[in-house]
Amino acid sequence: MADDLRQMLARLKCASGASDSSIRESEARLGFNFPVEYIAFLKLTNGGEGFIGEEYAIFWNVEELAEANADYQVHEYAAGLLIFGSNGGGEAYGFDTRREPWPVVRMPFVGMNWGQAISIGDSFSEFLERLHGAE
Repeated sequence: MADDLRQMLARLKCASGASDSSIRESEARLGFNFPVEYIAFLKLTNGGEGFIGEEYAIFWNVEELAEANADYQVHEYAAGLLIFGSNGGGEAYGFDTRREPWPVVRMPFVGMNWGQAISIGDSFSEFLERLHGAE
């Protein structure tokens, strides 16, 4: 997966990977254990911005996740959503933690509610593949 992931992220300006301790601390702050494939992504790039295929994406670093979710009042507007980035155009990317495994959805920051969620992957890997253009 690592080589495929690197290829998909070739046009993404990537930060250095997250440490195990940063990941564990973020999980503790948020009260969630991240999916294995998301952890692999974080270890490769702890945040990034740019294109995946023809889609623009911004991924927040693991240290920002708790604060970003609190700032956007995610729990109040879409309980069970854990946002981890955006498309740079007013929509958040996030996990639907109400289901196992966690699917990825796109949802507007303004008017955030589950009625506005659009499924874009049954897993984090599928989400990246869809952004990249591979179904």
